[in-house]
Amino acid sequence: MTDTAGAGIAVGAAIGGGKPILVIRFQSFLWLNSSPIVMHAAKCMEIFGYACPIYIRAIASESNEGQGPLHANTYHSIFSHMPGMTVICPMTPKEFRLVWRNFLLSTGPFLVSEHRSSYKINYEINDIADKKNKTTIVAISSARLEAVKAINELKKNQKSVNLINLIWIKPLKLTKTQIKCLKNSKKVLIIDNSYEFCGVASSIAHLINKKYGCKTDILGLRDVSPGVAKRYENGTPSAKQILKKLKSI
Repeated sequence: MTDTAGAGIAVGAAIGGGKPILVIRFQSFLWLNSSPIVMHAAKCMEIFGYACPIYIRAIASESNEGQGPLHANTYHSIFSHMPGMTVICPMTPKEFRLVWRNFLLSTGPFLVSEHRSSYKINYEINDIADKKNKTTIVAISSARLEAVKAINELKKNQKSVNLINLIWIKPLKLTKTQIKCLKNSKKVLIIDNSYEFCGVASSIAHLINKKYGCKTDILGLRDVSPGVAKRYENGTPSAKQILKKLKSI
Protein backbone atom coordinates (compact mmCIF):
# COMPACT_ATOMS: atom_id res chain seq x y z
CA MET A 1 0.00 0.00 0.00
CA THR A 2 1.58 3.23 -1.24
CA ASP A 3 0.17 6.23 -3.04
CA THR A 4 2.35 6.13 -6.14
CA ALA A 5 5.05 3.41 -6.00
CA GLY A 6 3.00 0.26 -5.38
CA ALA A 7 1.81 -0.51 -8.90
CA GLY A 8 5.23 -1.45 -10.28
CA ILE A 9 5.99 -3.59 -7.24
CA ALA A 10 2.61 -5.35 -7.58
CA VAL A 11 3.18 -6.06 -11.28
CA GLY A 12 6.59 -7.55 -10.51
CA ALA A 13 5.16 -9.69 -7.72
CA ALA A 14 2.39 -10.98 -9.99
CA ILE A 15 4.79 -11.83 -12.81
CA GLY A 16 6.90 -13.67 -10.23
CA GLY A 17 4.02 -16.01 -9.44
CA GLY A 18 2.21 -14.19 -6.65
CA LYS A 19 -1.30 -12.76 -6.43
CA PRO A 20 -0.64 -9.39 -4.79
CA ILE A 21 -3.22 -7.01 -3.38
CA LEU A 22 -2.57 -3.39 -4.32
CA VAL A 23 -4.38 -0.92 -2.07
CA ILE A 24 -4.96 2.55 -3.49
CA ARG A 25 -6.54 4.55 -0.70
CA PHE A 26 -7.99 7.24 -2.99
CA GLN A 27 -9.24 6.31 -6.45
CA SER A 28 -7.88 9.57 -7.83
CA PHE A 29 -4.41 8.06 -7.30
CA LEU A 30 -5.23 5.55 -10.02
CA TRP A 31 -4.01 8.14 -12.48
CA LEU A 32 -0.56 8.04 -10.86
CA ASN A 33 -0.48 4.23 -10.78
CA SER A 34 -2.05 3.49 -14.14
CA SER A 35 0.93 2.91 -16.44
CA PRO A 36 2.29 -0.43 -15.04
CA ILE A 37 -1.28 -1.70 -14.64
CA VAL A 38 -2.77 -0.92 -18.05
CA MET A 39 0.41 -0.95 -20.16
CA HIS A 40 1.79 -4.21 -18.79
CA ALA A 41 -0.42 -6.17 -16.38
CA ALA A 42 -3.54 -5.92 -18.54
CA LYS A 43 -1.66 -6.95 -21.70
CA CYS A 44 0.52 -9.76 -20.34
CA MET A 45 -1.65 -12.76 -21.07
CA GLU A 46 -2.88 -11.60 -24.47
CA ILE A 47 0.48 -10.48 -25.86
CA PHE A 48 3.17 -12.35 -23.92
CA GLY A 49 1.29 -15.42 -22.72
CA TYR A 50 2.03 -15.14 -19.01
CA ALA A 51 -0.26 -14.22 -16.13
CA CYS A 52 -0.20 -11.00 -14.12
CA PRO A 53 -3.04 -11.24 -11.56
CA ILE A 54 -3.31 -8.20 -9.27
CA TYR A 55 -6.23 -7.48 -6.95
CA ILE A 56 -6.48 -3.67 -6.97
CA ARG A 57 -8.48 -2.22 -4.11
CA ALA A 58 -9.26 1.21 -5.56
CA ILE A 59 -11.02 3.01 -2.72
CA ALA A 60 -13.51 5.70 -3.72
CA SER A 61 -14.44 8.69 -1.58
CA GLU A 62 -17.22 11.24 -1.77
CA SER A 63 -16.69 14.98 -2.05
CA ASN A 64 -18.99 15.51 0.93
CA GLU A 65 -16.45 13.73 3.13
CA GLY A 66 -14.23 16.80 2.84
CA GLN A 67 -11.83 15.17 0.38
CA GLY A 68 -11.76 18.02 -2.12
CA PRO A 69 -10.74 17.99 -5.81
CA LEU A 70 -7.70 15.68 -5.56
CA HIS A 71 -8.99 12.88 -3.34
CA ALA A 72 -12.66 12.48 -4.28
CA ASN A 73 -14.83 10.64 -6.78
CA THR A 74 -14.72 7.40 -8.74
CA TYR A 75 -12.73 6.57 -11.86
CA HIS A 76 -13.58 3.00 -12.82
CA SER A 77 -14.69 4.16 -16.27
CA ILE A 78 -11.20 4.88 -17.56
CA PHE A 79 -9.95 1.39 -16.69
CA SER A 80 -12.94 -0.26 -18.35
CA HIS A 81 -11.60 1.16 -21.61
CA MET A 82 -8.51 -1.05 -21.45
CA PRO A 83 -8.47 -4.60 -22.93
CA GLY A 84 -7.42 -7.18 -20.36
CA MET A 85 -8.84 -5.34 -17.35
CA THR A 86 -11.62 -6.78 -15.22
CA VAL A 87 -13.62 -4.04 -13.50
CA ILE A 88 -16.02 -4.81 -10.65
CA CYS A 89 -18.05 -2.68 -8.23
CA PRO A 90 -19.07 -4.83 -5.25
CA MET A 91 -20.92 -3.35 -2.28
CA THR A 92 -22.04 -6.23 -0.04
CA PRO A 93 -20.21 -8.98 1.89
CA LYS A 94 -21.30 -11.79 -0.45
CA GLU A 95 -20.33 -9.74 -3.49
CA PHE A 96 -16.83 -9.10 -2.17
CA ARG A 97 -16.40 -12.82 -1.45
CA LEU A 98 -17.61 -13.68 -4.97
CA VAL A 99 -15.14 -11.22 -6.52
CA TRP A 100 -12.26 -12.63 -4.45
CA ARG A 101 -13.04 -16.21 -5.46
CA ASN A 102 -13.06 -15.19 -9.11
CA PHE A 103 -9.78 -13.32 -8.71
CA LEU A 104 -8.05 -16.43 -7.35
CA LEU A 105 -8.80 -18.13 -10.68
CA SER A 106 -7.78 -15.15 -12.80
CA THR A 107 -4.74 -14.51 -14.98
CA GLY A 108 -5.04 -10.71 -15.17
CA PRO A 109 -5.66 -7.62 -13.03
CA PHE A 110 -8.93 -7.00 -11.19
CA LEU A 111 -9.83 -3.37 -10.60
CA VAL A 112 -12.20 -3.49 -7.63
CA SER A 113 -13.92 -0.13 -7.38
CA GLU A 114 -14.42 -0.15 -3.64
CA HIS A 115 -16.61 2.67 -2.33
CA ARG A 116 -16.14 3.63 1.30
CA SER A 117 -19.89 3.48 1.90
CA SER A 118 -19.68 -0.30 1.41
CA TYR A 119 -17.75 -0.62 4.68
CA LYS A 120 -20.95 0.00 6.65
CA ILE A 121 -22.96 -2.64 4.80
CA ASN A 122 -23.49 -5.96 6.59
CA TYR A 123 -26.49 -7.03 4.51
CA GLU A 124 -27.30 -7.88 0.89
CA ILE A 125 -29.04 -5.61 -1.63
CA ASN A 126 -31.55 -7.56 -3.70
CA ASP A 127 -32.74 -6.86 -7.22
CA ILE A 128 -36.36 -5.91 -7.82
CA ALA A 129 -37.85 -7.68 -10.83
CA ASP A 130 -41.62 -7.30 -11.27
CA LYS A 131 -42.97 -7.89 -14.77
CA LYS A 132 -45.62 -5.23 -14.09
CA ASN A 133 -42.93 -2.54 -13.89
CA LYS A 134 -41.93 -1.08 -17.23
CA THR A 135 -39.16 1.15 -15.86
CA THR A 136 -35.90 -0.26 -14.53
CA ILE A 137 -33.03 1.33 -12.64
CA VAL A 138 -29.57 -0.14 -13.25
CA ALA A 139 -27.39 1.09 -10.38
CA ILE A 140 -23.63 0.92 -9.96
CA SER A 141 -21.55 1.09 -6.76
CA SER A 142 -22.75 3.64 -4.16
CA ALA A 143 -25.54 4.70 -6.52
CA ARG A 144 -27.28 1.50 -5.46
CA LEU A 145 -27.84 2.90 -1.96
CA GLU A 146 -29.42 6.09 -3.30
CA ALA A 147 -31.49 4.10 -5.77
CA VAL A 148 -32.97 2.07 -2.91
CA LYS A 149 -33.88 5.31 -1.10
CA ALA A 150 -35.57 6.64 -4.24
CA ILE A 151 -37.51 3.40 -4.72
CA ASN A 152 -38.72 3.54 -1.11
CA GLU A 153 -39.97 7.08 -1.73
CA LEU A 154 -41.84 5.93 -4.82
CA LYS A 155 -43.53 3.21 -2.80
CA LYS A 156 -45.06 5.86 -0.54
CA ASN A 157 -46.89 7.14 -3.62
CA GLN A 158 -47.93 3.67 -4.77
CA LYS A 159 -45.37 3.68 -7.59
CA SER A 160 -42.67 1.14 -8.31
CA VAL A 161 -39.72 0.46 -10.60
CA ASN A 162 -37.37 -2.47 -11.02
CA LEU A 163 -33.82 -2.44 -9.71
CA ILE A 164 -30.76 -4.16 -11.15
CA ASN A 165 -27.66 -4.11 -8.97
CA LEU A 166 -24.80 -4.09 -11.45
CA ILE A 167 -21.57 -5.58 -10.07
CA TRP A 168 -19.57 -6.78 -13.08
CA ILE A 169 -18.79 -3.78 -15.27
CA LYS A 170 -16.20 -5.37 -17.54
CA PRO A 171 -16.91 -7.92 -18.73
CA LEU A 172 -20.54 -6.88 -18.37
CA LYS A 173 -22.34 -9.72 -16.61
CA LEU A 174 -26.10 -9.95 -16.15
CA THR A 175 -28.11 -12.76 -14.58
CA LYS A 176 -30.94 -14.45 -16.46
CA THR A 177 -33.44 -12.64 -14.23
CA GLN A 178 -31.82 -9.28 -14.95
CA ILE A 179 -31.87 -9.92 -18.71
CA LYS A 180 -35.54 -10.90 -18.54
CA CYS A 181 -36.22 -7.71 -16.58
CA LEU A 182 -34.53 -5.56 -19.26
CA LYS A 183 -36.41 -7.30 -22.06
CA ASN A 184 -39.66 -6.48 -20.28
CA SER A 185 -38.75 -2.83 -19.68
CA LYS A 186 -39.65 0.12 -21.88
CA LYS A 187 -37.37 2.60 -20.13
CA VAL A 188 -34.07 2.08 -18.30
CA LEU A 189 -32.16 4.56 -16.13
CA ILE A 190 -28.49 3.73 -15.50
CA ILE A 191 -27.01 5.45 -12.45
CA ASP A 192 -23.28 5.63 -11.77
CA ASN A 193 -21.12 7.39 -9.19
CA SER A 194 -18.61 8.27 -11.89
CA TYR A 195 -18.76 11.04 -14.48
CA GLU A 196 -21.47 10.87 -17.14
CA PHE A 197 -19.35 12.01 -20.08
CA CYS A 198 -17.45 9.08 -21.64
CA GLY A 199 -18.38 6.94 -18.63
CA VAL A 200 -19.40 3.31 -18.27
CA ALA A 201 -23.05 4.36 -17.82
CA SER A 202 -23.09 5.74 -21.39
CA SER A 203 -21.46 2.59 -22.76
CA ILE A 204 -23.80 0.25 -20.90
CA ALA A 205 -26.82 2.35 -21.95
CA HIS A 206 -25.80 1.90 -25.58
CA LEU A 207 -25.39 -1.86 -25.17
CA ILE A 208 -28.77 -2.26 -23.43
CA ASN A 209 -30.56 -0.14 -25.99
CA LYS A 210 -28.98 -2.04 -28.86
CA LYS A 211 -29.56 -5.51 -27.43
CA TYR A 212 -32.91 -5.20 -25.65
CA GLY A 213 -34.55 -2.29 -27.46
CA CYS A 214 -35.57 -0.29 -24.41
CA LYS A 215 -35.14 3.48 -24.18
CA THR A 216 -32.15 4.26 -21.97
CA ASP A 217 -30.97 7.30 -20.05
CA ILE A 218 -28.10 7.88 -17.62
CA LEU A 219 -27.39 9.79 -14.44
CA GLY A 220 -23.91 10.36 -13.03
CA LEU A 221 -21.55 13.08 -11.86
CA ARG A 222 -21.64 16.53 -13.39
CA ASP A 223 -18.66 17.54 -15.51
CA VAL A 224 -17.05 19.65 -12.78
CA SER A 225 -14.31 19.01 -10.22
CA PRO A 226 -15.54 18.54 -6.65
CA GLY A 227 -14.60 21.02 -3.96
CA VAL A 228 -14.51 20.78 -0.19
CA ALA A 229 -17.22 23.41 0.38
CA LYS A 230 -20.76 22.01 0.37
CA ARG A 231 -21.83 24.20 -2.55
CA TYR A 232 -19.09 22.58 -4.68
CA GLU A 233 -19.91 18.96 -3.89
CA ASN A 234 -20.19 16.58 -6.82
CA GLY A 235 -20.82 13.11 -5.44
CA THR A 236 -23.04 10.10 -6.08
CA PRO A 237 -26.44 11.17 -7.48
CA SER A 238 -28.82 11.52 -4.55
CA ALA A 239 -32.23 9.91 -4.16
CA LYS A 240 -33.75 13.34 -4.84
CA GLN A 241 -31.81 13.64 -8.11
CA ILE A 242 -32.82 10.11 -9.09
CA LEU A 243 -36.51 10.85 -8.50
CA LYS A 244 -36.26 14.03 -10.56
CA LYS A 245 -34.62 12.11 -13.41
CA LEU A 246 -37.22 9.35 -13.26
CA LYS A 247 -39.96 11.94 -13.49
CA SER A 248 -38.35 13.46 -16.58
CA ILE A 249 -38.22 10.13 -18.42
